[in-house]
Amino acid sequence: MSAPTDHPGVEPAGSFAGTADSFERLWTPHRMAYIEGERPTADAGDGCPFCAAPTRSDQDGLIVHRGRTCYVVMNLFPYNPGHVLVCPYRHVSLYVDLTDDETAEFTRLTKRAIGALSEASAPMGFNIGMNQGEVAGAGVAAHLHQHVVPRWGGDANFFPIVAQTKALPALLEDTRARLAAAWPS
Repeated sequence: MSAPTDHPGVEPAGSFAGTADSFERLWTPHRMAYIEGERPTADAGDGCPFCAAPTRSDQDGLIVHRGRTCYVVMNLFPYNPGHVLVCPYRHVSLYVDLTDDETAEFTRLTKRAIGALSEASAPMGFNIGMNQGEVAGAGVAAHLHQHVVPRWGGDANFFPIVAQTKALPALLEDTRARLAAAWPS
């Protein structure tokens, strides 16, 4: 049996039963809550995480900023550290269903999220977008949300492709606090 590794959550390949290989395993059991969890309903309220988040404190709801018609929240299952979502408070599923005021604030908060992320973590680029409808890849199709994902050179490695695992070097709570502190006033 191999000696334990110094990295929590990583086990050397030699510690497994069967034929040894050269891989180390990074266990991410927290992802099972997403994989096996109940899917939000199309209804507003408790079944919708984007309706529930603003009813909590900023820390408990992972909210970075609250606007008048929209807010910014950390993605609970981020692609990268700092991955935020811009959401209207109102439970609508399509961008074209936003009012003019909501559309203006939705856009303004997206720009401010980019500014705060730039200040807090100096990314080299961003992915920005929204998936409307389950067929388009929306995990929560009933409540519109726009992804703002900071990117760095080399941040995409073999994990997501081979192991369907994303290694994140920062806790959501710590990242939320950094972004909230960097949010433009």
